[in-house]
Amino acid sequence: MAEINTTPLVDVMLVLLIIFLVTAPLMTQAVKVDLPQASAQAADTQPETVRLALDAQGVLYWNDTPFTDTSVEALESRLGAAVSADPQLEVQLSADRDTRYQRVAEIMAAAKRAGVTKLGFITQPSESR
Repeated sequence: MAEINTTPLVDVMLVLLIIFLVTAPLMTQAVKVDLPQASAQAADTQPETVRLALDAQGVLYWNDTPFTDTSVEALESRLGAAVSADPQLEVQLSADRDTRYQRVAEIMAAAKRAGVTKLGFITQPSESR
């Protein structure tokens, strides 16, 4: 007799079906927890943001005001003062496309030495063709 006995296969499949039917509702139930109530309100303060802009001639702008001293040390000291006033300071850097990368790298290095942890780059979205 060369037939395959499928009775054990059907038995195993029925047992698995019953197990899944019993355990499926248990996985969808959530644990009810009585959470404590807090009287304080959530802090809604935004960290200070400094916008640095670098034009094609290499002139640096601090929040749309020209930065008169062109040395990296002066920028680093001003950024350091701003970081000491607000440790969560965010610096947003935008540069003209014709600006030398060396100047952008110097500004990024000065920001890192000053202790800036959040540095973002501002770009223009490309136009769809």
